[in-house]
Order: sequence, then C-alpha cells, then structure tokens
Amino acid sequence: MKKVYGYIKRKTMLYKTGVEYGDYTMNHVQGCSHGCNYPCYAFMMKKRFGQIKTYDEWIKPYLVSNTIELLKKEIPKLKDKIKSVQLCFSTDPFMYGYDEVEKISLDAIRELNKNGIKCVVLTKGILPEELGSLSKENEYGITLVSLNEGFRNKMEPNTSTYEERISSLKFLHDLGYKTWVSIEPYPTPNIIDQDLIEILNKIDFVDKIIFGRLNYNKIVSEYKDFKSFYNQEANKTIEFCKKNNILVHIKDGTIRG
Repeated sequence: MKKVYGYIKRKTMLYKTGVEYGDYTMNHVQGCSHGCNYPCYAFMMKKRFGQIKTYDEWIKPYLVSNTIELLKKEIPKLKDKIKSVQLCFSTDPFMYGYDEVEKISLDAIRELNKNGIKCVVLTKGILPEELGSLSKENEYGITLVSLNEGFRNKMEPNTSTYEERISSLKFLHDLGYKTWVSIEPYPTPNIIDQDLIEILNKIDFVDKIIFGRLNYNKIVSEYKDFKSFYNQEANKTIEFCKKNNILVHIKDGTIRG
C-alpha cells in the first residue's frame, strides 16, 4: 500500500458547498494521487489560489491529521443545518492504494453517522466493503466516464479500474444502499469514440445518474458539433433513466440551445 507524503492541520473541516447538487462537504486530504488529466477542476482551483503550485505537487497527497478532532468540534454547531455531507469535492475519500486515506474517511463517516448525519460518497477508487456496515442513509457513488482501460490509463492514470469501481458499487447496492454514478466529465468523440448506452447498461442497477460535459479542455471545442453531441448524449441519459426508473440530473451547461 502507498503512504501519504505527509500530514497537515487545518482550522476548519465542514463547509457549505456551492455545487448544484451538494449540501455540506469536507476535504480531509490535500491533493489527489489519481492525477486526472481532463484537466482536473479541483487542481486548477487549488493552483489558482496558490495552495498548490504544480501537478507533481498535487498528486502527492497530504492527510489532514486533525480531521476527526475538527469534526467533533464542528458537528454540534452545524448538525441542525446539515442535510448531508459529501466526501469529497477537492480530493478523493478512497484514493486508490492509500490505506491511511481510507481509514480516516471511514472514521469520518462513522463520526458523522453517529450524529445522525447522512454521508454521500464519490470516488474513482474502490468503495470499501466496510461501508456496508454503516448507516443505511448513506449514499455511495463512483465516477465512470468510459469502459475503455486505455482511456483510463491516459486520463485517470492512478485510479482503480472501471470494473473494480462498478463491482464495489454493486456490492453496496446489493446490501440495500442507495448508489449513484457521476458520468462527468464526459469526453467528446475526438477524444474517445464510445457508446454511452454501453456504459449506461453496465450501471442499470443504480438509483441515480449525474451526467455532465467536459469543460476547460480546448479539444472539446475542436469537435465541430460538440453542442449537439452533448444535447444528444444528455437526452440518451434522460431516456435511459426514465426507462429504468433511475433518478437523473443533467449538470448545468451540458444542454445548450
């Protein structure tokens, strides 16, 4: 197993997110070893505000050592306001190969659940089976934008395989948990030519699907019909979800006139 590169302390942990489908969130790791090359929005924001200088620095994760201490201080003050806490928006709670990150993520979820707070999880790693012993209110999700391992190795170089992600999600679904998939950022055909329906069929057991376009990448705008493409793929997702009784959310800006 891999070791984090160091430990840092923070003054706060829980905060209200401005993301359209989120409530509160926490980010208990600085950086993300997955090294996604879409590019990564979280990396761009951290770099913009001077918290991270380079990609090489970003992919060396540092653990927030006082995470649980902060949660114990903040939960009593915020629990009446919190509907759910998402792990995470600027890192990954189950970073592939990092046992220390997995352990503190599980401890954080337990602490939140103990106080009656639902957790919503999203990862490109493997959802650990231990999640199946926690609150039935929790919701577990994976990011899945392809089934092509060559594409994953290029764009998500240090993540778990797609099959590993789907398998861990199905395990928790079969235990009765609500599960979801984020198909975002979905690439245009000039990046990879693939069949969205094939991807959707692999995850037809989930309760919710979020679909969104790829932003901040000039290759997308080089694809002549990218607006029509995203409108078409979003509508495919909507129809698929309607047919399979799955909740669907199309990210703002994906469908355009």
